[in-house]
Amino acid sequence: MSYLTVEKIGGTSMSNYQAVRDNIILYPQNPYQRIFVVSAYGGITDDLLEHKKSGQPGVYGLFANDDVEDDWRIALDQLSLKLNKINAALFADESLRSMANAFIDERIAETKQLLNHLQDLCSHGHFSLENHLLTVRELLASLGEAHSAWNLAHQLQTEGINARFVDLTGWQANETLSLDEMIHKNLGHIDFSQELPIVTGYAHCSENLMHTFDRGYSEMTFSRIAVMTQAAEAVIHKEYHLSSADPRLVGEENVVPIGKTNYDISDQLANLGMEAIHPRAAKGLRQAQIPLRIKNTFEPEHHGTLITDDYVSESPQVEIIAGMKNLIAVEVFDQEMLGQQANYERELLNIIQRVKASVVTKDFNANTITLYVNASLKKVKRLTGQIETAFPSAALRTRKVSLVSAMGSDMAIKGLLAKAVQTLYVQGLNIEAIHQNTRQVEMQFMVNENDFETAVRAMHADLIEVHDHGTAICAH
Repeated sequence: MSYLTVEKIGGTSMSNYQAVRDNIILYPQNPYQRIFVVSAYGGITDDLLEHKKSGQPGVYGLFANDDVEDDWRIALDQLSLKLNKINAALFADESLRSMANAFIDERIAETKQLLNHLQDLCSHGHFSLENHLLTVRELLASLGEAHSAWNLAHQLQTEGINARFVDLTGWQANETLSLDEMIHKNLGHIDFSQELPIVTGYAHCSENLMHTFDRGYSEMTFSRIAVMTQAAEAVIHKEYHLSSADPRLVGEENVVPIGKTNYDISDQLANLGMEAIHPRAAKGLRQAQIPLRIKNTFEPEHHGTLITDDYVSESPQVEIIAGMKNLIAVEVFDQEMLGQQANYERELLNIIQRVKASVVTKDFNANTITLYVNASLKKVKRLTGQIETAFPSAALRTRKVSLVSAMGSDMAIKGLLAKAVQTLYVQGLNIEAIHQNTRQVEMQFMVNENDFETAVRAMHADLIEVHDHGTAICAH
């Protein structure tokens, strides 16, 4: 099989057509033997569902609240105007712009009609809106990727590229196929040496990707296409490098792109909410032995980060300083726990799953288990309430902490832990907990939430910057 790559373009990159065309599609030269899976334009999925960070409801959020007013309809109409405005900026040709508007306007109009019918139906006591919300969420999410994929395919056609719009959203489909069947049906007949597929990141399938991955669905679509087509490489184009730290914390001039790492480190980053790729999507690539490359859309000449299953740095070193500023430590102390830790852990796991809390890490000793939770205060209150009910003899304590993590594919360095502790000590920071296991790929430090930025900057300076890595840690 010829060298084929499957590539995903993120939403922020998609919003800059010139950069996508010049730095991705036409870089370095041949646009073929490639499959592109695209996200919605930046901010559009927030408008359709809810804001990813603030939680402010979009069309879905307003509809799901059983809103009998016109709020969700108004939001959908405003979104329609916004999408038409995007089209106006992208298509100078009036006839093509009209086609683009007609395409998305028809989908929005039919979506509004379907939601009206559903709302009317659920106004009767025999039908529950709750039972249909996942379908509504998928229907709305699909609009964003259908819009961006249609636009990109037709824009590239005007540039003389034989691009094809590949719609996996299942729009008006009479049957629901599995993801593999959906991919085979829509891509199996394409000659990749002659055509360039532009594929929707959302795929309607019997597995209900949103139920498992929610807004990470496009990465699962991308991953599965790479596996099914036996791609030589999978590529994700983002608006930034996968770097040694957050440049907003340590400064653009101090961070270093990560040239190589492995899927193990990718999973550790995902655990801290800094996904290079969703772990379940990475699993498929890893099992198929397909390397994943993360590239910066706006620096196409840089080789980016190559993630493989077997990479280990030539010499032990720290490669990334990451963390989470706002965690809540939930400490469960019970003298009756001694010798019963497994039973306590089992019950705590059941409670965590019930309240859908995200536990980043945990520790325990003879009579104490501490959970480090990434959740709202409201959710933590529910969590602690259920723990108190399950363990009436236990004493609970909660406090806010930050987690700072040092990661590397091989950190088996004598004295490294001592050096990290000394770095924090010199800064006058108190360490509330330390975690390190025998895999030697991560060290975690819990510090006061007000000390997070200072800790990240200090550890990055002492453990990474001192080595002066140049253009990348492990350039290739």
